[in-house]
Amino acid sequence: MSVKIDHEKCMHCGGCVSVCPVLAMELKEGKIEHLPEKCIDCGACIKVCPVGAIKKEEEK
Repeated sequence: MSVKIDHEKCMHCGGCVSVCPVLAMELKEGKIEHLPEKCIDCGACIKVCPVGAIKKEEEK
C-alpha cells in the first residue's frame, strides 16, 4: 500500500508534512510530494488532511 495525493484537492497546507514520522511527505516548489521509499504506511497523513486529498492506493 502507498498513498496517492489528489493535487486538484490539495491546499498545500503542509499538515501531512508536519505529522509524517519518517519525512515521507515534502512541500517542494509549492506542491506536496510523497516519497514512497520512506513511507511506513502509518496513515497519519491521510488522517490529518482537512480536504481528503490523500488516499490509500492499493498495489496492483
